[in-house]
Amino acid sequence: MSFFTFRTLNHILHIPSMTIQEILNYRFLGNNVAAYLWCAGILLFGYAFKTLLSRLLSKLVFRFIRRRTEGVSEEQFQALLIQPLSIVIFLVTAYFAFQVLDYPVRSSEIAHNEPWAKRLLFRLFQLAVIWGIGWVWLRIIDFLVLVFQRRSENSHSRLSNQLIPFAKDLLKVLVLTITFLVMLSRVFGVNVTALIGGLGIGGLAVAFAAKESLENLIASFTIFLDRPFAVGDLVEVGPVTGTVEKVGFRSTRLRTAEKSYVTVPNKSMIDKPLDNLSLRTARRVNFTLALSHATTSQQLHRIVEEGKRVIEANPLVTKEVQMQFSALTPAAKEVTVQYFVETTNYDEYLEVKEELNYRLVETVEQAGGTFASTGTTIVQVNGLSS
Repeated sequence: MSFFTFRTLNHILHIPSMTIQEILNYRFLGNNVAAYLWCAGILLFGYAFKTLLSRLLSKLVFRFIRRRTEGVSEEQFQALLIQPLSIVIFLVTAYFAFQVLDYPVRSSEIAHNEPWAKRLLFRLFQLAVIWGIGWVWLRIIDFLVLVFQRRSENSHSRLSNQLIPFAKDLLKVLVLTITFLVMLSRVFGVNVTALIGGLGIGGLAVAFAAKESLENLIASFTIFLDRPFAVGDLVEVGPVTGTVEKVGFRSTRLRTAEKSYVTVPNKSMIDKPLDNLSLRTARRVNFTLALSHATTSQQLHRIVEEGKRVIEANPLVTKEVQMQFSALTPAAKEVTVQYFVETTNYDEYLEVKEELNYRLVETVEQAGGTFASTGTTIVQVNGLSS
């Protein structure tokens, strides 16, 4: 096809021949092509390098706090911060990207003041940035909790194990509350000071409506100040007996012997009599040996004296050992046995009791005595040593 034919075709189809500069200056939807390319380039840069920039920023921050983060690696710190930081970085680059555009298109159909669509987009952007920053602070709290958990593991502090989860929840609630108030103030123009003052007027109604929750919250602070128990203690409160796993704002979580998870309101933990079984100085063993009437008086004396000596010889048994011929019934000659095992470990307590039971059976057999075949009564009660 000849050059004349191309020119004729362009003339017929009205296709303008444009240079690169003319293409960049070509305007549509209120902006030229160059502005759209700049916007796309900034967005692409932010999306491509947001993870790298967040990793570099978290690495720089970790260098300043490395000396106070024993037990927590840089990889753990970055794993917590990379995702929220990358979102904040991308939002910032998106802000600069759309600054080069004039949006939306101004026309006679749109008000000549600031366009509503632009205000809406900017408010959504503000909400996203504020939430992103709040998310960063929540991850920083997670990191601080991780550091203090490592320290408590080294110090073996029971109070730290109880206080750290409580402080974590308290700080997160505080960050979320501040984030919400900043959103109201910066995005929607709400006078936060006046709002808080207004809440004071309506606070009485809220207090009555949330009376139980406020009582449990105050009780949680009482638990931390008075410290009647700590995480890991075996406690008995009312009909519930279990190991304390967590103390929260409203309730305390207990793991029972049946492995069920019981939630007890904090108010009940301080209002009802609470027995901290883990703080007992010893565990009591109390039962009765029922010997047959065929056992002679001499054999009975030997069983009582030798049995008492066997019990006292155990290194975990206190000096408060009682073994006495206590009753003579139609069914048997009864010998009461009572002693205390100086341990707070339940498994160790069972092992000592089992060993001494075997030794008492051997003592009866060596003395020539026999156990009663009927009417045998065994009573076991655990309690505190005096």
